[in-house]
Amino acid sequence: MDKPEKKLNELREILADMGSVLVGFSGGVDSSFLLAIAVEVLDQQAVAATAHSQLFSGWELEQAAAVAEQLGVRHIAFEMDHLALEGFADNPPDRCYLCKRALFGQMQQIAQREELSWVAHAEQIDDLSQWRPGHRAAEELGIRAPLVEAGLSKAEVRELSHKLELPTWNLPVNACLATRIPYGEVITREKLEQIQVAEEALRELGFRQLRVRHHGLLARIEVSPAELSCLVEEPVRQQMVAALKEVGFAYVTVDLAGYRSGSMDEVIDSSGEDDEE
Repeated sequence: MDKPEKKLNELREILADMGSVLVGFSGGVDSSFLLAIAVEVLDQQAVAATAHSQLFSGWELEQAAAVAEQLGVRHIAFEMDHLALEGFADNPPDRCYLCKRALFGQMQQIAQREELSWVAHAEQIDDLSQWRPGHRAAEELGIRAPLVEAGLSKAEVRELSHKLELPTWNLPVNACLATRIPYGEVITREKLEQIQVAEEALRELGFRQLRVRHHGLLARIEVSPAELSCLVEEPVRQQMVAALKEVGFAYVTVDLAGYRSGSMDEVIDSSGEDDEE
């Protein structure tokens, strides 16, 4: 038995021991894999929960609903107003902590109502090496991370998802829209909508792994290094500039470093304070 398969069996044992679980479900690679195995092991005692919020694009919510339907799992959608959370819109470096603390709190209420023993999220071991203030919120509230407990990495989750023929196995990495706004700059509904429309325009042009980082009047576009050259080819360049100016950006730039997860975290140090340089 190879290493990922061994970890998969360990994950099954962990979920079986949990007995019942409410899985925080975004429809992405990790949460879809966790949910699929939870349904396999626990059947009706596994339930999915997805927050509907200003922070998530409409296509993400549609994708989550479609995957949940395909897995045959009961899917609970609940409303969450992140901009109403105290301190969140100020966009501090621990913004994710404020978000996850509130999110997991609501999920615990749902789990209690549905008589489910645990709440779980889809953190995997690669996440532990990144700046993830939400991890602290999960620990404080006793939220389980079965993928971490089984020692599964992102690459292993993708590999196993592929073997299980999950439609999400090769989805690009995604994160909430607030991650496109530099720390310290106020998050508004208008900025989030601007980012969402801009990124949808780039998807329609054929780009998969992308971010539109919001720097006031300037949009900084990140795409995978393999797609960088496509951004400056005609007519794509003109179409991209026109689309982003239409949603309110005055200047459109391309980040030559390409897409990388957590690029906004590059200006903070390990303690989460703003880098003085």
